[in-house]
Amino acid sequence: MCGIVGYIGFRPATPILIEGLRRLEYRGYDSAGVGVFLDGRIQTRKKTGRIDALSSLIAEQPLSGTIGISHTRWATHGAPTDANSHPHFDGSGRIAIVHNGVIENHQLLKERLMSEGHRFVSETDTEVLAHLIGKHYQEAGANGESSLLKGINEALRLVTGTYGIAVLCADCPNLLVGARRGSPLIVGVGKNENFLASDVNAIVSHTRDVAYLEDRQIATVYPDQFQVSSLDECKTQVQISKVAHDAGDAEKGDFPHYMLKEIFEQPKAMQNTLRGRFNKEEASTALGGLNLTSSELRQVDRIIMTACGTSWHAALVGEYLIEEIARVPCEVDYASEFRYRNPPIDKNTVLFAITQSGETADTLAAMREAKRKGHKVLGICNVVGSTIARESDGGVYLRAGPEVGVASTKAFTCQVTALALVALHLARLRHLSFTQGAHFISELEAIPGKIEAVLKQNNAIRKIAEKYKDISDALFLGRQFNFPVALEGALKLKEISYIHAEGYPSAEMKHGPIALIDQRTPSVFICPSDLTYDKVMSNIEEIKARKGPVIAIATEGNKDISKKADDVIFIPPTIDPLYPFLANVPLQLLAYHIAVLRGCDVDKPRNLAKSVTVE
Repeated sequence: MCGIVGYIGFRPATPILIEGLRRLEYRGYDSAGVGVFLDGRIQTRKKTGRIDALSSLIAEQPLSGTIGISHTRWATHGAPTDANSHPHFDGSGRIAIVHNGVIENHQLLKERLMSEGHRFVSETDTEVLAHLIGKHYQEAGANGESSLLKGINEALRLVTGTYGIAVLCADCPNLLVGARRGSPLIVGVGKNENFLASDVNAIVSHTRDVAYLEDRQIATVYPDQFQVSSLDECKTQVQISKVAHDAGDAEKGDFPHYMLKEIFEQPKAMQNTLRGRFNKEEASTALGGLNLTSSELRQVDRIIMTACGTSWHAALVGEYLIEEIARVPCEVDYASEFRYRNPPIDKNTVLFAITQSGETADTLAAMREAKRKGHKVLGICNVVGSTIARESDGGVYLRAGPEVGVASTKAFTCQVTALALVALHLARLRHLSFTQGAHFISELEAIPGKIEAVLKQNNAIRKIAEKYKDISDALFLGRQFNFPVALEGALKLKEISYIHAEGYPSAEMKHGPIALIDQRTPSVFICPSDLTYDKVMSNIEEIKARKGPVIAIATEGNKDISKKADDVIFIPPTIDPLYPFLANVPLQLLAYHIAVLRGCDVDKPRNLAKSVTVE
């Protein structure tokens, strides 16, 4: 989950590295560091805290040089301290590395190295890898590039776990080395300069030409060229891809936070997901990226969706959509659980791996487990060229644009949009009539405009947030299609405001959670005018009988809800399966404003990082 940036070229490296780290700070902000080659040695600056702290240190102690590596950390092994910050050196101090991932057998390797006389100055698994590379570099002769590559290859064969690394060696002044296994790493291709990064956002202001490394590949990067080989030292041809977005797409613009910007981008993002994907002559969708024929799709008799966090909530909405509209049995599994159990899956089952980044470690492992057993795997992700996009058999790109805020917003909306398209596609291949399909398309196309109407209530929602900013607990309740939205609303509140919140089906409230109700614990009810409206209203009565405050998300024109709820946020009417699109937006804004009013850093909530590339 850490961020890596490397540079080799003709320009001063440090400003480029710091700029890249700022663009990657959502991947980790416990500490940061830079290592630059100059005058025959590698000089480092490392500092606990945000990138600004490192930048201030470098202003006091400048670093010059045209080749360097840098890192922003999300701590796994060892507390956030200057000593544990990257880069880390080998025993000789001639080799420095930065690392994203987890070396699972680091303790065993560390004990072996210590028995050979190695001494460590940090608590990290990364320093163990640095020493291991240094050991094998020495054994290979310590005479430059060939020895360094031999040392890296030998060390990586011994480690268990995941890594994306960038390596500098003081004996190789014109070489930057990168390698990956289970953690993303790309090569950015410039003119007389090249880059390494864990995310294209770090380097897109300098180049939009990138090569994505595969697992167990090593890149040797020079100022004017790069080469890629496998761990068995066989050279490999790689494709250079063009990044679709530019640096401006990942800027905050006039918004105070990325999260608020991305909430307001949802109408456009959803339109981008929908664009060109309707076949109105057949009242269906055009999803050629699934890479399955109509005949093959008709044979699908079960769908498994695997995901984590917000993507799991989007998948749960998708389950309701697919079963309701397409009548195909569907289940949603946490990726971290799916990968370690052995569920029976027959040949007509398709697995969907759902992830914004396309690099989520647990989701990627679950996908690979399904592929290993011969099942068809489709991806729903946002990042072209990501590992899941490359390794899946087909899928749907979200086209949401860069999402920088750690708390996912527009990606959720676009994931549900993609799943709605899949549901309609499957339904029209089975039983759904032309008229029903056309009506569904019409309602779905209207949703972006209706989201814009909800966003116009931003100031009113902020006033509601002012009433509840000091709460300690909250319940989020919804039924059917809106139950996953309750889960997502609770997650948003807890992850950016640090308020304990739980999501439940509305009817489950009285099977335990109602014990939490008091005058200080609000219940947020999603109660649009749908099939279950009367039942949810009964649940609201139960809360009010116990003097609990109620915030309601209700359909415009409902004249009764204000008599029951303390606060009401109205959303436009739509068909029942599409209410999640509209109900989710007020919950995002409510969480955002409560967090801001509490003084929380909504874009970088504590202990969290954007792309979870470790288990």
